[in-house]
Amino acid sequence: MTYQEATEYVLGTINESISRRYPRRLERMATLLRHLGEPQLRYRTLHVGGTSGKGSTATMLAAALTASGKRTGLHTKPHLTSMTERARIDGRALSEEEFAGVLESMRPAIEATAGEMGRPSYYETLLALAFVAFEVAKVDVAVIEVGVGGTLDGTNLVAPDVSIITNIGLDHTDILGETLEEIARDKAGIAKPGVPLVSDAREPGRAVIQRVCAQVGAPFFGVADHAKIDPRPGERYGQSFAVRTDEATYELSLPVLGRFQQRNAATALLALERLRPESRPSIEDVERAFAGLVIPGRMEFFPAFPGIIFDVAHNPDKAENLAQALAETFPDRRFAFVVALSEMKDAVGVLRPFFELSASFVFTSFEAPGRTAASPQRLLNIAQQEGISARAIADPVEALGVARRNADASHVVVVTGSTFVVATLRDWWLTNVGERSRS
Repeated sequence: MTYQEATEYVLGTINESISRRYPRRLERMATLLRHLGEPQLRYRTLHVGGTSGKGSTATMLAAALTASGKRTGLHTKPHLTSMTERARIDGRALSEEEFAGVLESMRPAIEATAGEMGRPSYYETLLALAFVAFEVAKVDVAVIEVGVGGTLDGTNLVAPDVSIITNIGLDHTDILGETLEEIARDKAGIAKPGVPLVSDAREPGRAVIQRVCAQVGAPFFGVADHAKIDPRPGERYGQSFAVRTDEATYELSLPVLGRFQQRNAATALLALERLRPESRPSIEDVERAFAGLVIPGRMEFFPAFPGIIFDVAHNPDKAENLAQALAETFPDRRFAFVVALSEMKDAVGVLRPFFELSASFVFTSFEAPGRTAASPQRLLNIAQQEGISARAIADPVEALGVARRNADASHVVVVTGSTFVVATLRDWWLTNVGERSRS
């Protein structure tokens, strides 16, 4: 099987899914993993859920574990550029040949599962591929990011050493519930007996998570209770701060923007401290790993002319974090937004924090298998109803070009919204402007 054949095969599974509301949907994933020999149980795992910040937190965890000498797998979703990014080993995505080889080895199990439960979905196939790839690579530990929710997510078949819930916000309300309490209850479904659960969730979600942990016998550790963050004067395009836990003080330098990343870092550190002593990275390991951290598409800044930021902010919680980070990091600058959103997203909730900034807007679209973009005109109408001047340009590259041409030295261009538009324009940027624009 070639990589092209592998990607075509996986893309062909997009419409093969059980409704996310279906209460027995986890059974098909369990069947697939049983036919694969339960690869997810062959190594230690850390399980990371939450509404926002779980990808960044998972990346921090994996970086620290790798720095400590552990062979480390990392599964996050969605990918920005290639499906191979769904399974990283020691920071490196699978090669195209490795990806195709693992999928080929899975074919008998996939076919057996299809005969019993229907063909595994796109998400199930890629998640199982990551589990198998980590087994083949003989990783010591894997950091696994939850897909949607927790209780019935395919990742909830791992047996973690530590569970993490970063925070609770409104997203996927059609699946998880319409209130923060309902969403917290679903995400808290990753709590397991005897397994410590670390969370930075605020009320009312925190109380729900604590209650579920008490019911199942999972020790609960609130980040606000056990970690304090002390900001330090930082570098121009990064941030320095200390995190003081009950056990240690970490002096951290992060080459990424956004104060919310400090909370993600504190969450990751508290989770690492819950590991067994022989598995725990040292303070030096952590500090070295965080100093070299790269999180593509998460407040990723290129100081060109004008400067440009790529950030996946596709729900109101992520959008609020991004807007706050922009105001804090660039207090005297204007912003030129290029935004596209999936049709299913809460467009008003996502856009409202951006409207509070001194900014112009170009709304655009994207093309992606199995996803429908919100009409740029619909986004434009939302802006106009709020008295915001904006433009609608369907082609994303053209939209970025217009935003850049209309910007001057006082502007920062912000590409945000859907993962798909961020990935498309980030790839275009790196190809046509390149890494030379990064300081």
